[in-house]
Amino acid sequence: MFRSLAARVLLALVAGLAAGAACHAIDNTELISAAGIVEALGGLWLNLLRMTIVPLVFCLLVTGIVRVADAAATGRLAARAILLFSAGMLIAAVYGTLATQGALALWPVDPTAAAALRAGAGGVNLADVPVPGLADWLKTIAPSNPIQAAAESAMLPLVVFGMFFGLAATRLTAARRTVIIELFSAVADTMIVIVRWVLWAAPLGVFALSLGVGLRAGLSAVGAIAQYVVIVSLITASIAILPYVVVALRRGVSLSAFARAALPVQALAFSTQSSLACLPAMLERAQDDLHIPPRVTGLVLPLAVAVFRLTGPVANLGVAYFIAHLYGIQPGLPQMIGAIAVAFTISVGSVGLPGQVSFLASMVPICIALGVPIDLLPILLAVEVIPDIFRTMGNVTGDLGAAAVLHRPGDDVEVIDPVSAPA
Repeated sequence: MFRSLAARVLLALVAGLAAGAACHAIDNTELISAAGIVEALGGLWLNLLRMTIVPLVFCLLVTGIVRVADAAATGRLAARAILLFSAGMLIAAVYGTLATQGALALWPVDPTAAAALRAGAGGVNLADVPVPGLADWLKTIAPSNPIQAAAESAMLPLVVFGMFFGLAATRLTAARRTVIIELFSAVADTMIVIVRWVLWAAPLGVFALSLGVGLRAGLSAVGAIAQYVVIVSLITASIAILPYVVVALRRGVSLSAFARAALPVQALAFSTQSSLACLPAMLERAQDDLHIPPRVTGLVLPLAVAVFRLTGPVANLGVAYFIAHLYGIQPGLPQMIGAIAVAFTISVGSVGLPGQVSFLASMVPICIALGVPIDLLPILLAVEVIPDIFRTMGNVTGDLGAAAVLHRPGDDVEVIDPVSAPA
């Protein structure tokens, strides 16, 4: 469904920009008025997506933390895996911040193209909004009223509350913990059903929104969109070097052998854009080419597919900082720290979601933490199919690298059936 949907959304983006540019060139009052009504329908579609984000993010975060804590309790190898995954995603989040800022400093977006894209989102400009200082930011980390934080879409304090809630749930008895997981999983699944319904109309919604972009700016915004795809794709692809570096330093597995084992898995990831679909190939290459025993691969690789997204923080922060750059916003250090924390945490909670659902559930909290508008996200979602290829390739490389790094002779773990492993 979602691969064909991505193609239809991309076509809708192109058609909307072209139709809007045509209306812009003709400059007919009645035609522009009709196009404005169509654009309003795009705003309605965007609001339908927004209404699911807060409950979806909170529920995914709670269940993700509880399940990861349960996984860490299954043995020494699982605990080491969780620590490695956490360190990898934290490094990726910091790298995503530095790399995107550096790329945009070397290759800034053309002001005309940036203005055109902003105009398509309604002309919002937050550059003059005062940035809170460190003292003010520290006071907002923990919500005095979680319900109010949710109502105001204050994502960082909501994420903090969700982390404490999830960690506290791990201290309950197994029976009560199961109730928590079932309840929040049911709510999250319900939100995902709603998102799927809304995404069925994504071609129409994106067409309507991109029509507004073309109506206000003609085709001037195309350059900014193309630059976004190139920057985010390159930064996402570059983090895949990290597993090679760690494997080389670990010296437990030959770097050349790891590269040969990773290549067919990366090719499969390129074609499927699904880490889960690559799991059988990862198991086979890890055991046959890297000689990692099944007692290690049977635990580490399914666990990695379930909770480890190396490229998630990099790509998501890259998107958020690109949007900030378009609006001329310079986030302060507190906002950057908050965005890194949110990106790191959300990467665990959004694992296993389809690409479009994961993109929105991940990006909205990070953008809000940085103080940047989210109105451009549907337009960028339309071209996410390209960066998503590099997301998946980097993720499976990280998963395979984790298995190579974590393999130690003498590990005694219970083998998990990959078929029944969490998705």
